[in-house]
Amino acid sequence: MASRDELLQALDRWLVPDNFQDYCPNGLQVEGATEITRIVSGVTASQALIDAAIEQGAQMVLVHHGYFWKGEDPTVRGMKHARLKALLEHDINLVAYHLPLDDHPDYGNNRQLAQVLGVQNPAPLDGLVWHGQLPKPMTADEFAEHLSVRLSRPPLHIGNGPERISHIGWCTGAAQGYIGKALDAGLDAFVSGEVSEPTTHVARECGIHYFAAGHHATERYGVQALGEALAKAFHIEHRFIDCDNPV
Repeated sequence: MASRDELLQALDRWLVPDNFQDYCPNGLQVEGATEITRIVSGVTASQALIDAAIEQGAQMVLVHHGYFWKGEDPTVRGMKHARLKALLEHDINLVAYHLPLDDHPDYGNNRQLAQVLGVQNPAPLDGLVWHGQLPKPMTADEFAEHLSVRLSRPPLHIGNGPERISHIGWCTGAAQGYIGKALDAGLDAFVSGEVSEPTTHVARECGIHYFAAGHHATERYGVQALGEALAKAFHIEHRFIDCDNPV
């Protein structure tokens, strides 16, 4: 058993959220039990994840995508009401880290995606964008298959890059706008989670391969690593729940 405050202090110490200007509050978003024996983690604090946490008897839900985003409707009704009601009635803490989790050199989504894909020499390139070498040069079709196998989701491939892909850049989630950073660095390909209409033209006209591998699919791994680190440090239980999302 560990106290909620001990866990939050450790998370803030590891992730340093004050270093980021984010789109949502990082850290404790909904207050629950003060003593923690079990954490459930997931990508997004959906109703399905909350229901799973209740079933597991968890006192804390740890996510990448929490609540209270800038620009969203602040009223508590409908879907938001149902989610908050479930958390409050079962005394469950909701803890979320967005950009700090993307950025972390060990537990971060970008670092963890590199590990899942087997990228060699992964390192930050510019801001949240990372780069590294594939274990062997691949054609675009071979790399698409590699992504599909490792992430359990076929990617969307666009672009006219080199015949063989070796040096890649990536940024998980809705990071398609960073493709310009990959171009500036002379990379063979860029991988993100989501795609937008302008990305298609950039990839086609600027000589780079682009792969949209799924927002959820690329961001499964950071929160798992963070949850496991907490469990190990404080001798508590942790379980990652993958609530499938095709996007």
